[in-house]
Amino acid sequence: MIDGTKCFCHDGAMTRKKTTMYIDEDLLRSAKVAAARAGKNDYEVVEDALRRYLGLEVLERLWARNDLSEEESLRIAYEEIHRARAEKARSKD
Repeated sequence: MIDGTKCFCHDGAMTRKKTTMYIDEDLLRSAKVAAARAGKNDYEVVEDALRRYLGLEVLERLWARNDLSEEESLRIAYEEIHRARAEKARSKD
């Protein structure tokens, strides 16, 4: 819950927790610009970025497509994990 507002995810209400963290000033500025351009709140841009980094958007896509078998869902999830790891390894080089 943020400011008393509940958010929703695939399986019902999801609450937000207010937190404080340190972040690079340029990165924060870029996030604020991206949020303004997209017509979103700053926290939405940060949440989206964290979901992508953690691979949670893959799960959300799979939950939205309930016609997949468990085997197909796992295959897609593992492909995404391997893609993300390869991308991360390339960025370290």
